[in-house]
Amino acid sequence: MRRRGRAGEAVLAVTVTVAVTVAATSGCGSSAGGDDRPPEDPAAAVRGAADVLDATGSARARTAMEMATGGTRVTIRGEGGVDFKSRMGQLLVMLPADATGKAEHRPITELLVPGALYMKNRGAGVPDDKWVRVDTTTLADGNLVTGGATDPLAAVELLRGARDVTYVGKTEVAGAKVRHYRGTTDIGRAARSASPGVKGALEAAAKGFGSDIVPFDAYLDEEGRLRKVRHRFSYVNNGVIDVSSTTLLYGFGTPVTVVLPASRDIFAGKIAG
Repeated sequence: MRRRGRAGEAVLAVTVTVAVTVAATSGCGSSAGGDDRPPEDPAAAVRGAADVLDATGSARARTAMEMATGGTRVTIRGEGGVDFKSRMGQLLVMLPADATGKAEHRPITELLVPGALYMKNRGAGVPDDKWVRVDTTTLADGNLVTGGATDPLAAVELLRGARDVTYVGKTEVAGAKVRHYRGTTDIGRAARSASPGVKGALEAAAKGFGSDIVPFDAYLDEEGRLRKVRHRFSYVNNGVIDVSSTTLLYGFGTPVTVVLPASRDIFAGKIAG
């Protein structure tokens, strides 16, 4: 996919620093057996996953982002929780080690709220005690890759634009029996159907990417809850960058508390590239 215009270029520097890249957090097991008849409408099942999670309330989340460019492959992992009702979440994002295996950066704390991303330990000239606030509706990718972890809320809402979906079969994810679906999602279509708290970011992504079509693999449990989703993005930023972003959901119903920083604790200076 090719970006149009220069929207979000400043924060795409964050993408490079944060080392955007996704690896599958949890592998899939062998066939779970039982009734393996495909659903009557696989696309409807996938598109309805966001509403099922809204009713569920909250969940723990693990993310992995793997980026490949110019023969280099980097992986960033995150862990935290998300509240689907309040549209808020929190992740601790672990950056990759250097070539010797030594950690080069402290983990970044990310707060996910409607229309904004807060990051602490951002580095690049930001004081240790300060947060960076980014308006996700101004990012050319809507924070689908910029933060080093696809916002789990956005990852789920993105499936509202699912089309050309096929049912692959039954399998297991983290010990849960699931149905595996494969297809593509249309970012623009997802934005039109998205919840208010996510709509602005997806609208920005629909404008920023040259193509709206994103391939995915989604895994829904027997209650229709999304357990795992892998999206594959590609864009041009000083070369073609291929990104595979995986979100794993578990621990449904676990309370999630997000405390936003005071305005005095938000960095107002220029962020280094």
